[in-house]
Amino acid sequence: MSPPPPPLGRARKRDAQLFDSALCDTELVDVRAQFTQGRWAKARSLLVATGDDWDRRGHRLVVLAETPAATAWAREWLLAEPGSADAVTLLACAAVFTALRRKGTPEAAEEACRRAAALYPADPTPWLGLLLLTRAFGTEEEFSRHFDQVRARHREHHHAHHLMVSRLAERSPAAGHDPLHEVYDFAAWAAEESPADSPLAVLPVIAHAERYRVLAAAGHAQDTGAEHWSGRRARQVLRSAFDWWLEWEREDHPRNRVDLNFLAHAKLCEGRPAEAAALFQRIGSHATRAPWSYPDLDPHKAFLAARSAALGTA
Repeated sequence: MSPPPPPLGRARKRDAQLFDSALCDTELVDVRAQFTQGRWAKARSLLVATGDDWDRRGHRLVVLAETPAATAWAREWLLAEPGSADAVTLLACAAVFTALRRKGTPEAAEEACRRAAALYPADPTPWLGLLLLTRAFGTEEEFSRHFDQVRARHREHHHAHHLMVSRLAERSPAAGHDPLHEVYDFAAWAAEESPADSPLAVLPVIAHAERYRVLAAAGHAQDTGAEHWSGRRARQVLRSAFDWWLEWEREDHPRNRVDLNFLAHAKLCEGRPAEAAALFQRIGSHATRAPWSYPDLDPHKAFLAARSAALGTA
């Protein structure tokens, strides 16, 4: 078990690691540091070793692609190894983030992703890139098609399901608190369709947090906040997700800290700080901006305050 975080007054160095998208992938952190300096050989070795662990491959490619110099180094890699599927996919993901930063066009990013998909048809990662792209620029129909392409290649794709839940939660914001909203049905269906040890068991919790984000933005949070987190369906969802964590605790999954952050946030909203404290001990310094930024909060301050309240270090 990871030790609990130190008192906040002595946590400055540790807290500097908060919100690192690499999460607890120490190999990735080391490779990324070298990659940003133009040494791409270890990135090549890392992706080769990752193989067809699709969730881990997607996570690593996205984190590497987020680095500002990713496009330049991926192109250099391609010059050395023309036709490398890993280099082409990295270049495609980098094009997506360039477009998201408004420094490139969505059309160029889409073309790059489709080129990568054609080169390595079994890989869901180019379609994850397209999903990220259409999350910002595309239509609902395009987004759904790309999600289907990801799921056809990896039925339990963690990142893709989170993106779909986030998109679905944004439908009908004026409806207010609605325990029958479609995002809850989708999350429940995805969880039920997955194996017992799948992290998608936590997806219904993600759905509640994403819907809360939407309700808060629409001005409904004060009216529905308590009911949203303590209603019958919410209680059932949170209990099931926490029980799943106690039984399975997928420490081997590359994005498990994402789930733990959402679950800790939900447990605090539900009014169960003791259960949240156990989750914070596992999270350590690997905080994620979502859901601590919901609704419209400084995620750094919100995370530290929540952790302090749960662990009694205020």
